[in-house]
Amino acid sequence: MARPTKWRKIENVPAVQFFVPSETELQEVPENILKLEELEAIRLKDLEGLEQEECAEKMEVSRPTFQRILISGREKIADSLINGKTIHIEGGNFTRNICPVKCLDCGKEWSESFENMKAIKNGAYTCPSCGSKKIACRRNCKGKFCRRNCWRYDDND
Repeated sequence: MARPTKWRKIENVPAVQFFVPSETELQEVPENILKLEELEAIRLKDLEGLEQEECAEKMEVSRPTFQRILISGREKIADSLINGKTIHIEGGNFTRNICPVKCLDCGKEWSESFENMKAIKNGAYTCPSCGSKKIACRRNCKGKFCRRNCWRYDDND
């Protein structure tokens, strides 16, 4: 059985999700789908100018995995620019953050994606070991990324 794909941590979700060549009609243009983690890899390496090891740490993946994500994204962008294809940014196996959580009843600890943290906060999520709803974030939320994305600092609810 294959190993499940690890969540790739991203910091930015783009406001613009389509890039279309200006001289063509939308229905006739082939498209490349650029995954959000591929865009994040390109942003970190090419725009921020970070070393691959730093980029991999930020995305919480191995360096070889980061390299594969980066190459895939660059190939899609190059194909779109050279062959006049639309770029559609969507999907992938990503999360805005990965929070360490702990069951207060049985003590089990695991990592959970930011997207599931609202369910934990609202009591709609249970511990995978004992079924308890008493689950807490283990992070002190002192890091810049966590402060912006941790459910404990979400003022919208």
